Amino acid sequence: MTGKTFREKVEGIETTELEGGAVRKSLKNMKEFKRIKPHLKVLARSSPEDKFMLVTGLMETGDVVAVTGDGTNDVPALNKADVGFAMGIAGTDPAKSAADIVLTNDDFTSILVAVLYGRNIYDNVRKFL
Repeated sequence: MTGKTFREKVEGIETTELEGGAVRKSLKNMKEFKRIKPHLKVLARSSPEDKFMLVTGLMETGDVVAVTGDGTNDVPALNKADVGFAMGIAGTDPAKSAADIVLTNDDFTSILVAVLYGRNIYDNVRKFL
């Protein structure tokens, strides 16, 4: 699906002010997002706002979300996601600051290796405790 089509279907983001001055951002058309979510494999020609909307929708449906980004415009999605990965070589300083993990070699396979090691460590800690 293209970013433009995705944006039109979910109708963007709505902001709700909560008690204490907190702000909650959610998709305007969550019903449509839930309908297209199982079929969405690639979001092509998307903008940083589309990435933020996708992360918001996935998190609202209870998914754990990891996002990669390298530019200043990716900061909102990196902050919103459960785990944000920034590129250490090509990434901007704001993206690196917003990310939870900075990939020093800008290699996506490093994410896979990190997940495998993380799961192994988690399993070993569980066994020990």
